[in-house]
Amino acid sequence: MISEKIKTLRKEKRMTLEALADAVGTSKQTIHRYESGAISNIPRDRIEALARALDTSPAELVGWEQRSELPPYSNIMPITKRSLPMLGGISCGQPVLAKEEHECFVSLIDAPLADFCLRAEGDSMEGAGIYDGDIVMIRAQSSVDNGAVAAVIINDEATLKRVYYYPDDQKLVLSPENNKYAPLVYIGDQLKDIKILGQAIAYQSRVR
Repeated sequence: MISEKIKTLRKEKRMTLEALADAVGTSKQTIHRYESGAISNIPRDRIEALARALDTSPAELVGWEQRSELPPYSNIMPITKRSLPMLGGISCGQPVLAKEEHECFVSLIDAPLADFCLRAEGDSMEGAGIYDGDIVMIRAQSSVDNGAVAAVIINDEATLKRVYYYPDDQKLVLSPENNKYAPLVYIGDQLKDIKILGQAIAYQSRVR
């Protein structure tokens, strides 16, 4: 249950109720109600705030099955992790393992707040340091702050763009990070064809 998960993670991080409440932007009493189960229908934005404060993902916190909820697009993948041994210095000699007993490892993908990842396609986000073939970790959420890089469904394709939304004008601007491409602008009813999947929070790039 989410109530038990919140309490367990808070105690593992040695956070007080007050500290978690401050991090989330609510009261100590509300956090206590979350942990006791008195409040079970926690809003999505509050779940996201709790996940960030507790160094986990919304999917992990709530217990959603991530694989079954991923949209059916070829460049979207579940988060997987693979540990590699940390290597020592290689200045002049041969590389050596930092510990002979192989106890020192790093994760190939280290994105505890991510729910899924997306393989970038094309060169439209090179200005943000994201190149064709890079793996971008995404935190699932249906809206993002203006200027954030997000995974967006456009014309039945999952892509990355910098998002600017102007609710008073019912206008959405999806901006690439490459001067070769013009921003994509959607107004009014056109917004029904656009879906934000989540915010980009980290990426892994190949050596170039």
